[in-house]
Amino acid sequence: MFKKISRNLFLTMMFIFLYFPIFYLIIYSFNSGDTMVSFDGFSLKWYRELLHNKDILIIILNTVIVALISALIASIIGTLGAIAIYQTKNKQKQNILYSLNSVLIISPDVIIGISFLLLFTVFAIPFGFMSVCLAHIAFSIPVVVIMILPKLNQLNGNIIYAAKDLGASEYQVFSRILLPLIKPGLIIGFFTAFTYSLDDFAVTFFVTGNGFTTLAVNIYSSARIGISLEINALSTIIFVITFVMAILYYIFEIRGGKSKYVKNN
Repeated sequence: MFKKISRNLFLTMMFIFLYFPIFYLIIYSFNSGDTMVSFDGFSLKWYRELLHNKDILIIILNTVIVALISALIASIIGTLGAIAIYQTKNKQKQNILYSLNSVLIISPDVIIGISFLLLFTVFAIPFGFMSVCLAHIAFSIPVVVIMILPKLNQLNGNIIYAAKDLGASEYQVFSRILLPLIKPGLIIGFFTAFTYSLDDFAVTFFVTGNGFTTLAVNIYSSARIGISLEINALSTIIFVITFVMAILYYIFEIRGGKSKYVKNN
């Protein structure tokens, strides 16, 4: 009984600690005042100002475009990379490749950002949209790989050999066997890479330039002179969209699981 109460209390405190700052931010996005010190009254003032702020809208568009492009390309490369690791017959080599991929995920963003800064400087790659895209693609690939590999490891390798014995081409094996299996991991990998790109600051800070910036870098720059409550409004919109997407994906997964259960029975 005591353990159950302690566990519930811990979970409650954890959720309060995590979500209180978010709800605090959301509440003050509707503040008619100019600060987060006092709530002067309910208003949609900051949402209206956000919609009329062309500079921030352009930055949001830049951020979303970079996130979509990097997530899409990283998903393609990461899928091929995961399949390559899975099909590596030498277990020791396979473990080394997996470890090298994992190291890239846990490496500090500052180190990765400095590495790209030096790389782009050496190869004279201009800092701006291209450099940010390349950096985001690079750090998103390992995320996609680690999402897809567990799905591949669930596959019975004899199915692939049987398909090839029956005359299936490499494309047919990929499209009819591998792709349906890794689809859930691919979807999660894409959205994870997308969110990684959206909120990345450290790496982007080192490789952006030429008048191009993303939302995270812009917020950091604005914080030096004081953050407008427009950022609260923008953060609220992003949080709501993310929350809805998470619910829709959860519903999709439950319905998919139920349909599979019905088919199997």
